[in-house]
Amino acid sequence: MPKQIANENKVKLRLLLVWLILILGMFGLISRLYKLQVIGVIGKNEQHELAEEALKQRQYNLNPYIPRRPIIDRYNNTLALDRIVNTLYVHPIQFKHQKLEIAQALQTVLTEQKIDELLKKFDLKNTGVMIEDNLSESEANQIRSLRINKTPIDGLDLVNKYARFYPQENTVSDVIGYVQLDSRKGQAGLESSQEKLLARDPKVIQLIRDGKGNLIPLSNQQEIFWNFDDLKLQLTIALPLQRAARDALQEQMKEVDALRGAVIVMDVHDGSILAMVSEPSYDPNNYSQFDISLFKNWAISDLYEPGSTFKPINIALAFEAGVIDDNTSIIDTGKTMVDGWPILNHDFGEKGAHGNINLGQILQYSSNIGMIKIIERIKPSTYYEQLKKLGLEQITGIDLPGEVAGKLKDKNVFTRANIESATASFGQGFSVTPLKILQLQAAIANGGKLVTPHVVKGLIDPKGKYHWQPELKTKQVFAPKIAHKVLKLMETVVTEGSGQSAQVEGYRIAGKTGTAQKASPRGGYLPNAKITSFVAIVPVDNPRYAMIVVVDEPKKPYSFGSTVAAPIAQKVLNSLLFQEKIPPSN
Repeated sequence: MPKQIANENKVKLRLLLVWLILILGMFGLISRLYKLQVIGVIGKNEQHELAEEALKQRQYNLNPYIPRRPIIDRYNNTLALDRIVNTLYVHPIQFKHQKLEIAQALQTVLTEQKIDELLKKFDLKNTGVMIEDNLSESEANQIRSLRINKTPIDGLDLVNKYARFYPQENTVSDVIGYVQLDSRKGQAGLESSQEKLLARDPKVIQLIRDGKGNLIPLSNQQEIFWNFDDLKLQLTIALPLQRAARDALQEQMKEVDALRGAVIVMDVHDGSILAMVSEPSYDPNNYSQFDISLFKNWAISDLYEPGSTFKPINIALAFEAGVIDDNTSIIDTGKTMVDGWPILNHDFGEKGAHGNINLGQILQYSSNIGMIKIIERIKPSTYYEQLKKLGLEQITGIDLPGEVAGKLKDKNVFTRANIESATASFGQGFSVTPLKILQLQAAIANGGKLVTPHVVKGLIDPKGKYHWQPELKTKQVFAPKIAHKVLKLMETVVTEGSGQSAQVEGYRIAGKTGTAQKASPRGGYLPNAKITSFVAIVPVDNPRYAMIVVVDEPKKPYSFGSTVAAPIAQKVLNSLLFQEKIPPSN
């Protein structure tokens, strides 16, 4: 009995302690509420903390989607923009019609999908089956309006999102590149290199809930909903010329069964590029269906030996070195030996030695022997430094990704054997990009200046005002008088020499053909593989544009720069002169 009484006392004591704790807590809470609401005594720091905490509970942050800036050409043609696309999902568990009926109805819109394939997808799982991605709004509306026996189709779900759209498809893909669907980041071309210009700065919208529970923007935030900059990225590319260049290149490549080709047209005064075409190409709207190797622009990312298109540059270097003048003539023997290596003119088998020829005829006949005899007058170390001065081992600085610098042999290697200067005299033994050759040819046209090639003109608003434009560098590499002399010599190549197939009636055109052996990655040259090319400057009386055409590994017989590349140039020149409204030469 005493033991039972002791246990009861313990229970009563515990209950008393619990009540005491509860009463103390209640008094503490009442004291705190009285202090806050009646007396209002609270420290400044505590006031600030409580205010912030209260605001956080009422405030929401919203990250709205901000489209990438559109891309337009020099004539305001749209090349890239963001648009709404739809993804179609089906939920078979919700179907109230037969699966075959639904598949037949969907196939009227999704014409590329077969009914059997749709039925297989329906059986994958009960819900959330992805049927088609990147549907246009028009296609989505057609799906929404589908009926079976005049009743809507249950279980279809269209989810929309923004995606990059390229209305010109592959026409400008070498320049623009593409945006990856998932990451929304540019992965090639300008979409990659100009990401900072194309991706608008994201804005965080701050919302607050009012007394009725409605979300409203904080002060000075409302305009963000509707107003973001309407700037567009304008390019120097001329879409009509770009299309004409691609058509001409594709047609000729098919005719000669070539591996690949490139055409670039550039303003010689400021370096703005009007056309840049690389084949084969791809459609950036469906980039996942193409080989990744097509995403690089080989005209700026791959090296080749330029061959005879470099001969006018060497003529300019010889003038600069003072080893030739306007009256220089050379005895062309048709073939020679240099350090035990036999070197022949390309036409030696047909025409033999050309005999005594002047500078113009050296270019007209594309005489290797004539060029060797000119360059051997320059001290090898001096010639090497001249080549370095041209920036052969430097990039041009174009605003596209993936550009590589050319390769020139080490000075000790280049200067210790005569064969190095000999092969370099006709454009072999070193490697550059097609764009680098075009930059050098533009220097012949503009009075000796290396300009910076570029395709971005600037950020422009709807009123035509530029809010940003690139800063471009120039470098003098030839004296203006020397550049003009070489230009006149190049004109004779088109009027009397191997470039006659590039003539355009009524216009003075300068040019140079090239047919070079193709270097092997393992050293030496590939048998029966060559690169044909042609460079052009127009018009000679007032040079404005330079062009390069390169066709890699044409397989048809009699494939040379004169028969493969020059005819492409002639077609592109016709389009250029017409579109730019260049008057005929006097």
